[in-house]
Amino acid sequence: MRTRLLPLLIVLMAAVLLALGVPLGISVARAGQQRVVVDRIDDTARFAALAQFVTEDASGGSRRTTTDERRETLRAELASYHEVYGIRAGVYYRNQVPMANAPTTWFLPPDGEVRDAFDEALLSRRSHDPEQVWPWQDGRLVVASPVIRDGDVVAVVVTESPTDAMRSRTLHGWLVIGAGEFAAVLLAVGAALRLTGWVLRPVRVLDATTHDIATGRLKSRVAPSGGPPELRRLARSFNEMADHVQDVLEQQRAFVADASHQLRNPLSALLLRIDLLALELPEDNEEIASVRAEGKRLARVLEDLLDLALAEHTEADLRTTDIGALAAERVAAWAPAAAAQGVRLTGDCPPTTGWADPVALSSALDAVIDNAVKFTPPDGEVRVEVAATGDAATVRVSDDGPGLTDAELVRVGDRFWRSGHHQNVKGSGLGLSICRALLAAGDGTVGFGHRDPRGLEVTVTVPRTGARGSGPLPYGLTER
Repeated sequence: MRTRLLPLLIVLMAAVLLALGVPLGISVARAGQQRVVVDRIDDTARFAALAQFVTEDASGGSRRTTTDERRETLRAELASYHEVYGIRAGVYYRNQVPMANAPTTWFLPPDGEVRDAFDEALLSRRSHDPEQVWPWQDGRLVVASPVIRDGDVVAVVVTESPTDAMRSRTLHGWLVIGAGEFAAVLLAVGAALRLTGWVLRPVRVLDATTHDIATGRLKSRVAPSGGPPELRRLARSFNEMADHVQDVLEQQRAFVADASHQLRNPLSALLLRIDLLALELPEDNEEIASVRAEGKRLARVLEDLLDLALAEHTEADLRTTDIGALAAERVAAWAPAAAAQGVRLTGDCPPTTGWADPVALSSALDAVIDNAVKFTPPDGEVRVEVAATGDAATVRVSDDGPGLTDAELVRVGDRFWRSGHHQNVKGSGLGLSICRALLAAGDGTVGFGHRDPRGLEVTVTVPRTGARGSGPLPYGLTER
């Protein structure tokens, strides 16, 4: 959830910062240019004041016979201005003849921005503000002001300024804004991480607790923690639900265990009476044999029900176990029973450590090996192989029996389920269910598959290192 929530928050924050930063950057650029334009207006006004008192010939600026001291002062001012600031400036009569200009080679062009500003100033108006020059443009700022004497425009002051310094200042301002927004984004990411962590921590704890309960650790609960009030209420409701589910399961297990235990004595007495009755009847009486067989089958079902209830209720005693040695021991224990049925039971059990309850794992392997021997025909083989695969240790039990179809593999291990092709084989249909319950307490699993060319392959898997039940619970989880 964090991978979806965090990018959304970051994108929203970035969009807000971008919406604020772009207008701010434009404002910085325009303010910088406006300052330059105002400076140029002040400069042109000062030059216009000097040019206003420069003597002009009656011929309107044709041949001059005398040198006007103020003209020389104006020329010196313009030359110094150009030398210091690198700004081209000139005062031009209405007929475009220069009164003074710097550099002296700079004249009015026939068209362009400079000429447009000059023509506009001739109408006794200061030229319009130049268009915005952005840092990536190589433009120049042109400002023109009229020189007015006796109410008439006699000349125009024109300045053409380079924009390198102005664009550099604008770019620097943009970099400052960008750095500020980058720092704000980092701050926003940190805040978003804290916010999503605060919001999702109860969800993660709830997910871990749900997984624990789903895998058989029914006493796990969500500890009171931070987070929004809605999630805290959800945690309390979840704990109440888990308590109720555990109580129901405990009642069910207690009922199964008590019922199985209470039925054993009457059933044992019934079987004894059947045996006594059989002594007074012919030995080949089919009815007595059938009743006795059904009674023994019922006794096996009760025993398996009691074993299943105990397997689901007993806490696992997890420890580092030599899986290879344990499997080899079970192979040796079952070898005589397999040989009695004409089945070869072999094992390849190298030393392999795993994290399991030795007693529970032994019982699970007994159920699997018993099932394999039971369904393997005479002269068939049951093979037990132990291996280590990554973080897990596996015990693979394969047989030469008839195997199961794909549809039957889905149901194998369900309680009381038996294949329709094997109804005549003795059993209650609870052996593999007991195996699964015994393994689940220690994070173990049992899987079923086809064996090539025929038969069934059962794989018992346990973790190789300490499972979650071996150490302290994760943050936010408690045991009831």
